[in-house]
Amino acid sequence: MSLPDPLERLFAWIEANGYYIDTPNGRLGFLYSAQTIADEHTDDGRPGGTDIEFAAEGNVNLRYWFRSEDPDLMNRLCVFAKTGGDGSMAAFWLADDGTQKIVHLGSGSGSTTVCVLADDPVDFLRLLAIGYDEICWGDELSEPPNASGEFIVQPNRAFAAWVAETFKVTIPERGTDIVRHLASMGDDHSPDPFWTWARAHTG
Repeated sequence: MSLPDPLERLFAWIEANGYYIDTPNGRLGFLYSAQTIADEHTDDGRPGGTDIEFAAEGNVNLRYWFRSEDPDLMNRLCVFAKTGGDGSMAAFWLADDGTQKIVHLGSGSGSTTVCVLADDPVDFLRLLAIGYDEICWGDELSEPPNASGEFIVQPNRAFAAWVAETFKVTIPERGTDIVRHLASMGDDHSPDPFWTWARAHTG
């Protein structure tokens, strides 16, 4: 398993913009100034686009999610981000066919989304650039950001422009333009390969 070049470029962009904090447990990276988000956050909205926290977590805590410490299972995953305040995670997953995908593991106490977020790391960056508050809420990804109108997240235009210009891509309007098979823990079946694999290893 390896860190894809687009993610290496993302982390370099985060560092160049100073969007990180150092903690006793290591460095945390963001897509926007965490201090600005905190200062300008109101009951009606906030700036900064998608809220996501990058960290080199690895697979140490996945034993709680899978209720297993089987190395053959753990070594197929590497967590690299928290996708929501509920503790949901994004991870690299080594699929059965040998390809590396980016997947979502919902916390279960909040988000229950379990699926492949992107087959390609650039598509993952495009998903982040759309501008949802948090990408852990799968039921929101079929609509553009702020569809409810209850809490308005201002777009992170600088990040979206960087993604578009660096990788020569467009930014879609909604998450389901990238996430092909949204799936949840409680679903009876799904064509999503990660949901199928996770279900087989969690019962």
